[in-house]
Amino acid sequence: MQRAQEAEVRSVASELRIAICDDWEQCALSCADWAELQQLADVQFFSAPFQSPEDAIRRLADFDAICLMRERTPFPKEVIDQLPRLKRLLFTGERNAAVDIGHARSRGIEVSGTTSGPNKASTAEHTWALILAATRRIVPAMQTAQQGLWRPVDDARYPLPDVLEGDRIGVIGLGAIGSRVARIAQGFGMEVVAWSQNLTDQQASSLGIRRVEKNELIATSKVISLHLVLSDRTRRVIGQTEYSLMRRDALLVNTSRSGLIDQEGLIAALDSGRPGHAALDVFDQEPIAENHPLLTHPCVTHTPHLGYVAAPVMEIFYRQLANDLTVWSRQWLNTNAAPGGYRPPSSASGVTPNAIRKRDTML
Repeated sequence: MQRAQEAEVRSVASELRIAICDDWEQCALSCADWAELQQLADVQFFSAPFQSPEDAIRRLADFDAICLMRERTPFPKEVIDQLPRLKRLLFTGERNAAVDIGHARSRGIEVSGTTSGPNKASTAEHTWALILAATRRIVPAMQTAQQGLWRPVDDARYPLPDVLEGDRIGVIGLGAIGSRVARIAQGFGMEVVAWSQNLTDQQASSLGIRRVEKNELIATSKVISLHLVLSDRTRRVIGQTEYSLMRRDALLVNTSRSGLIDQEGLIAALDSGRPGHAALDVFDQEPIAENHPLLTHPCVTHTPHLGYVAAPVMEIFYRQLANDLTVWSRQWLNTNAAPGGYRPPSSASGVTPNAIRKRDTML
């Protein structure tokens, strides 16, 4: 198996140790200025996914503060209880269903998120990138051109490109992201209908959208796009019953949370022809297993959870993390250092914040 790299950037020695996890894009260092924080603490950047909860515990047990990128690394009670030094837990974004926030706070751990920046616009635009890629058959066309062919083979697996203008899109969840997706659809000349448990006729009509019942949306829409917060009420809002109602040419799009649909049941549904195609940015397990059938299914267009990943979003995330951690580190050191025991390192020591840079490998 190909070995994944884990980047660790070590600053000068300090009482505090801080872990910046989930830097899968390896962009944290370039997105923010960490120099001031590295003068205060031993900061390490982890660029590879943890292989298991046990792996995360082993690697993070000696850190005082841990930063997480969205919901990439789950932090349930079982993980939190095995991190005895943890005092500060930060994650990017305004909510994180993968962190047991209540339990962490009950243990005296300070927990907070960041602002979201333009991630809602990023996710809405990515939703449309998937819709267009699937509708216009962009991926098979590109792949066949790379193989020296000028056209994809027009068989049952790769039907001809389609047109959206004049057809119907059903938006499930008309919040900040769903409403953006709907406005773009209107620009394409599509009829937009919407549904969610809380959506009213007045709310929908204020956006020039008609509210319909769930089953009508599912049975009549060419594109069905999900934009709900995952909760007990919304989990598997799309399952076997809903799949069976879909048009044979329907495109199911999920850039929200995988738990909104029956992911494993989707494979059989696609094989049966309802829906005709799925465009997915989220999966039950992330990273998804290399041999998962969704990755190679001819009726699936997929991306590796990129909806919120954009340069302006990541810059806001990491700059706020760096600033919040710097403020917290100064406060903690001023409060807890022994008299005369803490002095911010200076360049006169001959050790600069980035003097020690190490790249390790991890299976």
